[in-house]
Amino acid sequence: MTEVQQAPASVLAPQVGQLAPDFELLNQYGEPVRLTDFQGRNVVVVFFPFAFSGICTGELCEIRDNIAAFKDSNATVLAISVDSKFAQRAYAEREQFGFDLLADFWPHGAVARNYGVFDEASGMALRGTFIIDASGIVQYVVINPRGQARDFAEYRRALSALAGQ
Repeated sequence: MTEVQQAPASVLAPQVGQLAPDFELLNQYGEPVRLTDFQGRNVVVVFFPFAFSGICTGELCEIRDNIAAFKDSNATVLAISVDSKFAQRAYAEREQFGFDLLADFWPHGAVARNYGVFDEASGMALRGTFIIDASGIVQYVVINPRGQARDFAEYRRALSALAGQ
């Protein structure tokens, strides 16, 4: 679907056409969320550096404000950072996010590492986006470097292409 823009990370990111690595993390309510629980649905996994930070808030609010584009593509949004479930809950409540914020808190950044988006030097996830189809196959990957926001128009194109499959 698209080429991978690779920012520095410890492991290579899953590539388009590969099976997405499974994971289980707690959401902002302390409930376990597992990627394989969404088989039969498309999933948009959005890694973000930190709750309450400027660019991250802008990006996640854009998703919140355009959630219909995801629902129209039978897609569930899972947003992941290294913050604790407590920080995720406060952030979700403040910004009124209607999707899961997952805590990749401990072991610190383990899921971000599996997806090749953990920045060891700063201890945070890079801005990685993975669109995974209903069969669990990665269909879209983009990893933005630190300080560079994602382009929401790219999400729309990737989701439209996925809906057309």
